[in-house]
Amino acid sequence: MLKQIMSSVLALAIGLPLSAADNKKEVDRLENCGLILKEILDIPDDIPQDLLDKSECVIVYPSVLKAAFVLGGSYGRGAMTCRTGEHFTGPWSAPTMMALEGGSVGFQIGGQATDFVLLVMNDRGAHAILKSKVKLGADASAAAGPKGRNAAAETDVTLRAEILTYSRARGLFAGVSLAGSSVRPDNDANARVYGRKLEAESIIFKGAAAVPPSAQKLIALLNQKSPKTK
Repeated sequence: MLKQIMSSVLALAIGLPLSAADNKKEVDRLENCGLILKEILDIPDDIPQDLLDKSECVIVYPSVLKAAFVLGGSYGRGAMTCRTGEHFTGPWSAPTMMALEGGSVGFQIGGQATDFVLLVMNDRGAHAILKSKVKLGADASAAAGPKGRNAAAETDVTLRAEILTYSRARGLFAGVSLAGSSVRPDNDANARVYGRKLEAESIIFKGAAAVPPSAQKLIALLNQKSPKTK
């Protein structure tokens, strides 16, 4: 009996620092999402305003390393927020944590960390991603997003795509194809962020959680830059 108690105490003592460290990673990740999106939206050749205004959700993956994909089994992690309301017309929601997995990502990005921004352009794409893993180019149509304030956004590719993808590496910002890669909710990370098990759909569509302090800059930025959908 004493041995069992000692084992439990030891497990608790070991588990607490790990839990705190994991939570700090998620806090840092959310803060980085806000910082990276601000930097991208502040450059001259950024995401076209009309595309941002038409988007229903935004996903940010900060500092994805090529090595994570080359070694296999690992993935980039980030956050997704959507406009609230039945028709995606309200203010931006609390974020759900997201994962970006394998595919062709590892062959397209360099040795340095790469930031990715994905715009989800319609209801179907948003619901699919929040429900389960979605393979870009197969389960959801995806295209490299046009950039620049004066970019011709009304192209056939842009109009057809459910998801537009961008990358920033070594200071260079551009549209990039992520076809073959998969995006999915990271509900384990959601549990660490919100302190309880929450499904991505509950966070986005049901308002199951308030915006955590670490994500307030990200959400405030989107509410400032694109308060209403077109």
